[in-house]
Amino acid sequence: MSSYQRRAHAQGRAYAARQPRTAQSKTYGTAENGISATRATRAGSGTHRPTSHKAPKRSRRRNGGRRPHRVLKWALGIFFGLFGLGLLTGCAAFAYLYTTTEVPQPEKFALAEKTRVYYADGTTLIGSYAEQNRDIISCEGLPSYLGNAIVASENRTFYTDRGVDLKGIARAFWNNVTTGTRQGGSTITQQYAERYYLGETTTYAGKAREAILALKIAQTESKDEVLCNYMNTIYLGRNSYGIQAAAKAYFNKDAKDLTLSEAAMIAGIIPSPSTWDPADNAAMAKQRFKRVLNIMEEDGYITAKEKAAAKFPDTAPVAQQNEYAGSTGYLLDMVERELVQSKAFTKEELATGGYKIVTTIDKSKQDVMQSIGDTRLSDMPETLQIGGIAVEPKTGAVVSVYAGSDYLTKQLNNADQALFEPGSTMKPFALLGAAQSGVNFNTLFNGNSHQHFSGLDAEVNNALENNWGYINLYQATANSVNTVFMNVNEHLTPQRTAAIAHEAGITGDIDENSMYNVLGINALTVWDLAQGHSTIANNGVKNTIHMVDRVIDSNNKDLYNAPNENERVFDANDCALVQKAMLGTTTYGTAAGTSTMLGRPVAGKSGTANDEKASSFVGYTPSLLNVWAIWNPDKDGNPQVVPAFSGYGISSTGYPAHLFQEYMSKVLQGTQVEEFPTAKDTGKIGGTDGTWGLGKGQSSGTTSGQQKTETDDNGDSKDGSSADGKDQQSSGTGSGSQNTQEFAQQCLNNPSYSTECPNYPGTNNGGTANDPSNGDDSGPSYDEPVQPDEESPFAPGETYSYSTTE
Repeated sequence: MSSYQRRAHAQGRAYAARQPRTAQSKTYGTAENGISATRATRAGSGTHRPTSHKAPKRSRRRNGGRRPHRVLKWALGIFFGLFGLGLLTGCAAFAYLYTTTEVPQPEKFALAEKTRVYYADGTTLIGSYAEQNRDIISCEGLPSYLGNAIVASENRTFYTDRGVDLKGIARAFWNNVTTGTRQGGSTITQQYAERYYLGETTTYAGKAREAILALKIAQTESKDEVLCNYMNTIYLGRNSYGIQAAAKAYFNKDAKDLTLSEAAMIAGIIPSPSTWDPADNAAMAKQRFKRVLNIMEEDGYITAKEKAAAKFPDTAPVAQQNEYAGSTGYLLDMVERELVQSKAFTKEELATGGYKIVTTIDKSKQDVMQSIGDTRLSDMPETLQIGGIAVEPKTGAVVSVYAGSDYLTKQLNNADQALFEPGSTMKPFALLGAAQSGVNFNTLFNGNSHQHFSGLDAEVNNALENNWGYINLYQATANSVNTVFMNVNEHLTPQRTAAIAHEAGITGDIDENSMYNVLGINALTVWDLAQGHSTIANNGVKNTIHMVDRVIDSNNKDLYNAPNENERVFDANDCALVQKAMLGTTTYGTAAGTSTMLGRPVAGKSGTANDEKASSFVGYTPSLLNVWAIWNPDKDGNPQVVPAFSGYGISSTGYPAHLFQEYMSKVLQGTQVEEFPTAKDTGKIGGTDGTWGLGKGQSSGTTSGQQKTETDDNGDSKDGSSADGKDQQSSGTGSGSQNTQEFAQQCLNNPSYSTECPNYPGTNNGGTANDPSNGDDSGPSYDEPVQPDEESPFAPGETYSYSTTE
């Protein structure tokens, strides 16, 4: 306080000696010069001003100048008083923490609770990450280059510094409490301390204790002790804590037997062992290996000759931990990948952070899906692969997946990694494009085989070369008629079809230059297909499908929550029209009877890959979407034809639809029946430009919205499409058109009406399922003809040609 008073007195004396400035003093520099100049000026000008006027001004300025100093002294006094009080409090807190913080033995380090993964109920455990594989050993007998390699990698000044980097502690503390990320200290001593409080260092108290522990360790233990304890506790990947466990995991030997090269490899990957494991990232592991050797030579730990002789070592295969055995291994792996890809966590943090991860997986639904996928029919090929997923479209939550039967046996995930051609399950995205283009779904198209389209030399056929005659988009969707959707894609363009699929959320590659992309020629995953269809199922609102609901730390603080975009990408009514068309699939189309069997409206779409190398089925109610797919890879992963088995023919997509029925019948049991939104078709027949399908020369006076087509006396449509698929150029209407329209309608209602009908039975023109004339050898599950119900877009009681193939 005395120093402060001396400064105040000195300031007071200086101020009393100063002369008041005048305006001129700013020009001439000093107050004395200013006064002289003023007098000289006045003398020259002959003016006179009484000097007595100046004294009161000086007095007022001097008196007014004292008050700010008193205020300043008062404010500084309060500030330093509070500062001193805070300093005393801080010192007391530090002394308390220092006294009560015990330096634990190495075996007590890094025993933070393992990160555990739970089902959606938050209490039923799926599994955990990083088994506590540790083996505390004595450092006597370890080669000196082992510790030196770690020092070179992590803390070059270790042998000379005081063990604590105060700036590093402050920086890590700030990052931890402001961003929620875990950041340890920069020195080996600080990293060692951070092991003990792992999972708690995002709190003020946890970080403070970590800093104090580091200080205490530095003062109570020798450098050799600190380094040895650090080597015994650090996480080194492959679920290994400590150098002994790591030596076993990477090289199947004891730590004392590690070579210089092996020591340098392990030391190099310490900052990110799970990511830089040579088995996962050999390039980075080699880069870090060279870095360690370079530093060891620079710092005199090894000679140039020893460095040159050191070669990057071969590592042992990664041994999978028992936690990953069976189907739950896929779930653990998927959860880890989702969180790491989100950039919210690193693999090390998930392995060692002691978090609680709650997934979206419903235990009961997962058990059902796993059981169904694991069931292998007696004559099913051993190479046949099955993938499945179930999603809540309204939230994007994945409630169950079928990725395989045993992760330790086959790591390739059939739900989100394995690829297959989705076939006609891509058609609804083009159908959505037609709705966006203002095309009324009652527009008639030529559904016959043997058609040609722009840019393609080869003709396009339907499954089994069926000819469907004149059908609208509802019928074409239900029966998956290729030629109709090629016509749609011709108008829409392949670029737009691909763009719609991507807007829906599909991330896989789709050929924007191929007309065939509407037929699903580009390989996707089950996950990707579910993502795209869930956006349509959710009435145009996209949610990123996900498996992780939330992540919490040991203090029950939320660290991560599932994405919830609710991003509208499509018009709701356009999606409702697509859903309405897909309802036909499960009533009278390729999966006829599914809706009746489940006792509720179900939208669906079947798909068969080119050359019958895969098949799939996508179906959903308003609240639950389910996808199944099968494919048949050879030993190198190349797709092979899926042969018929147990009565299921690949061309009928019968088995994926069977899996769908099995799953949905169990998980929907006892749930409320939901209705789809009512769709309003405001589009134009033939589209806004009148060029889609048979064009705008169609009559709308048909039952249940079915459209008639104007035809001439030869049965050819006036817009240029003939019954046999050949283009005609005649157009117009006349008094006789009503009779030809009635003929076309009779053919639509009853293919046997006349031998001139385009789908007359017995001429390979689309006969009914199980009719020997169409060559269908598919199984019995979905082949029985079913009459459309009153909710379908077709009139009840009418008979329609359909096939279980695509």
